[in-house]
Amino acid sequence: MSAATPPALQAHEAALAELIETGRDFHARGWSLGTSSNYSVVASHNPLALVLTGSGFDKGRLQPAQFTLVGSDGRALDPALPKPSAETMLHVVLARVVGAGSILHTHSVRGTVLSEHFLAEGALPLAGYEMLKGLAGITTHETAIRVPIFANTQDIPTLAAQVETYLSTALATATPATRVPPGFLIAGHGLYAWGENLAAARRHIEVFEFLFEVFTQKRDLSR
Repeated sequence: MSAATPPALQAHEAALAELIETGRDFHARGWSLGTSSNYSVVASHNPLALVLTGSGFDKGRLQPAQFTLVGSDGRALDPALPKPSAETMLHVVLARVVGAGSILHTHSVRGTVLSEHFLAEGALPLAGYEMLKGLAGITTHETAIRVPIFANTQDIPTLAAQVETYLSTALATATPATRVPPGFLIAGHGLYAWGENLAAARRHIEVFEFLFEVFTQKRDLSR
């Protein structure tokens, strides 16, 4: 891969390979169609640096040259690298506030529809499902979580500040009954999920997407 990898990213080729494979997988599942979605792996927490998908690339056909490396201000650390995703500051906030090692953003149909439908309630309630045990820190299906939903906006700095305020407050006051799930929704937009590493973040995306599908089908059957 090194021949096609920009010099600034050659130390991160393993992460690039995993992110490229993630994009192919998520595209095949219908979670990252068109040029939607963005993915990152934290290269360093101190100082903060993230390997991140560049803006406007097809996630099913990612190449090493379509990634960038950003710092704590969300800007590319090398001007030769692609323009970062417009939503870079959400990745920065999650890496800084929750200590995430990887952040993934998807645009599935169910995540988009549910996020818009439950916006007025401020969260999507999920409870009693065995698959909840796939989320970090959950050991029993007898668990209830509320996946927060934020209003969509093109003002990403404001949205990032809202997410940071929510997470800082929620983490400081969390109990087993009010645990903070490793993900949130943006209304009419999609899902952000994170984990201690890329494998954990991918697992969380899969769990949430499974639960969104079950939740939707259960509501359809109950009509």
